[in-house]
Amino acid sequence: MRYANAYVAGVGVGLVLLATFVLTGHGLGAIGAYSRLVDPSHEDWTLFELLGVAIGGALSALLAGRLRLAIERGPHATPVARLATAGAGGVAMGIGAKVAGGCTSGLALSGGAVLSVGAWVFIACAFAAGYAIMLVVKRLWI
Repeated sequence: MRYANAYVAGVGVGLVLLATFVLTGHGLGAIGAYSRLVDPSHEDWTLFELLGVAIGGALSALLAGRLRLAIERGPHATPVARLATAGAGGVAMGIGAKVAGGCTSGLALSGGAVLSVGAWVFIACAFAAGYAIMLVVKRLWI
């Protein structure tokens, strides 16, 4: 199964980010969209962003011939353990985003695009922490 060319996808994300800055005056971020779903009294364009992520992901998988219902997991992980681990990670990221006042995608994409030093430090730390946690999880659950 093939994946999209990373360079083409990167240019696409960059163009979407540029269009977002031009059209809305601010960058991208997913936590705002999720917050609007939890509290629907707030109308916001970020709901369309969340919908676009879902449609874009499905379209990308379809074009790559990878659209199927499956639970990706390691050879020793059960489906329940994989879903529990993914769910716990998602909850931890969501809580962290709310506490920090923004999400990783918003900080990495939007902050990195405007050359924010804090964003670049965060990106490096997030990748280092993700790699370290992956080593622990891989030894314990996978």
